[in-house]
Amino acid sequence: MSSPIRLIVSDIDGTLVRQDKSLSEGVISAVGRARAAGIAVSLISARPPSGMLWIARRLELPGVIGAFNGGTIVETDGAVISADQLDPECAARTLALLEHPAVTPWLFTGGLWYARAADDVYVPRERRAANIEPIIRDNFAGLLAHTDKIVGVSNDQALLARLDGDIAAALGRSATVGRSQPYYLDITAAQANKGDGVAALAAAIGVPLANVAVLGDERNDLPMFARAGLSIAMGQGPDAVRSAADQVTVSNEEDGAAQAIDNIIQTEAAR
Repeated sequence: MSSPIRLIVSDIDGTLVRQDKSLSEGVISAVGRARAAGIAVSLISARPPSGMLWIARRLELPGVIGAFNGGTIVETDGAVISADQLDPECAARTLALLEHPAVTPWLFTGGLWYARAADDVYVPRERRAANIEPIIRDNFAGLLAHTDKIVGVSNDQALLARLDGDIAAALGRSATVGRSQPYYLDITAAQANKGDGVAALAAAIGVPLANVAVLGDERNDLPMFARAGLSIAMGQGPDAVRSAADQVTVSNEEDGAAQAIDNIIQTEAAR
């Protein structure tokens, strides 16, 4: 028999929230039922803290959550516990590697989001997710001392897939490179990945990884799938993500996270 689940860690975009970035009453209720059953709940996301804290508060979560793919551990009152950031030279090299007419770079540092243009097609989506306004800069010179995340943004998904492999090979062990969405290529510090992130959250909450269930939908969730005791993929996720999971639930539009959480509660009640 598998280990009992004492902690659920959920991704946000494509998992906990719907496509319009809303948090459904069904998900809110399921999280409440999990906590009432004695199962802790936390969040991990490529989002900055500003895009996560309102969700943690709406779900009435105590404890810690993981921003920037788990590279930044934050208490739900907003206090930063730890932050793994890109080395300035690595950040500069990343921006150079992202130079392409079809790619727009974004920079997250010091609680701020820097973009090259306000009219990019993905800016409204990120504004809702990050819960902050972009600061428009022609270049990011002088901003790389404390880089939390660089994102290459493009609607050319095949190009981003190629850049994913090329940039990962170029940066090696100095960074984590991966797509959080088909149109977002995230570059964070080497330790800022969801595998190390879920381990940090579990340690902070005092739960062994074998007793952790994780929910996710994208490629950047695979590192935490590999380390948690139970991994659950969303029904609309890519084949590679669904095939890597222990279980597959329905899509985020159908409140798949709520269904997965309720299944965990029922399984634990039956032990």
